[in-house]
Amino acid sequence: MKKIVFPIMLLAIAVAFYEQTANEKNVYVTVAAIAVFMFGMMQLSAKIPSKNQEKEEDAE
Repeated sequence: MKKIVFPIMLLAIAVAFYEQTANEKNVYVTVAAIAVFMFGMMQLSAKIPSKNQEKEEDAE
């Protein structure tokens, strides 16, 4: 999954930056690219364990 999400995120950011340099800026394309990037970040960060998770396991 990580191998798919990371390139999609890079593509979304590239599209967002390209759209900012265009003469006619399309806000919807930029918002969609940022939304895809944020969704990808959410998917990647969901796999990282929390620092508090270790403390909770020790308390039990």
